[in-house]
Amino acid sequence: MSNATVVMITGARGNLGAAVARAYAATGARLVLVDRQASDCEALAATLAVESHCDGGDLGDPAAIDGIITRAVARFGGIDALVHTVGGYAAGTPIHESSIDVLDQMYNLNVRPVFITTGRMAAHLVERGQGGKIVVILAKAALKGQKNGGAYTASKAAALRLIESMSLELRDFQINVNGVLPSIIDTGRNREDMPNADFSKWVTPEQIAETILFLTSSAANAIHGASIEVYGRS
Repeated sequence: MSNATVVMITGARGNLGAAVARAYAATGARLVLVDRQASDCEALAATLAVESHCDGGDLGDPAAIDGIITRAVARFGGIDALVHTVGGYAAGTPIHESSIDVLDQMYNLNVRPVFITTGRMAAHLVERGQGGKIVVILAKAALKGQKNGGAYTASKAAALRLIESMSLELRDFQINVNGVLPSIIDTGRNREDMPNADFSKWVTPEQIAETILFLTSSAANAIHGASIEVYGRS
């Protein structure tokens, strides 16, 4: 499969999701842009010179994901690839001073949506029988614990284990499941939060998008369960 004909992008309104959408639009791919509400993606879709379908829903709700996939299939006939960019961050206190709520929050943002969204997409790809690609945005934090960030790093590590497991389950269906692990992404919000940092060392959304395009291209057909580290110089 070359760069996928129909690509579903979750978190399409965000800095990374929008960069991914623009990168795929440049290849001529048709896009399924997903965020909390369909209207969240309409401004982005209007800037893309490709056919785009906007949709929205709770990515932690299996029925909502099934509905999004069903509507996209009705529009395009099928989906070739999923790029899941949704996630969240909360940290700042040691575990012994933290409420259990922070663990629930991180798992509800970083684990449950991965399990449900990629799982339901995998079911579609298996049933369709034409192979496909799934790429999940993880984080450098998945690889090692972090002071005052136990819940966050645990959630990212759990998501990494999910995509590794799925890759083993799906590779015989010619479905590639891989992850991308960015370090600090150069966004306006991160610059505001860390004004004294050397922004030139950070990885840009566009650089991450280039890696994602590779992972959904035919050049990556032999890659299963990889976690590509995209750190820039940070």
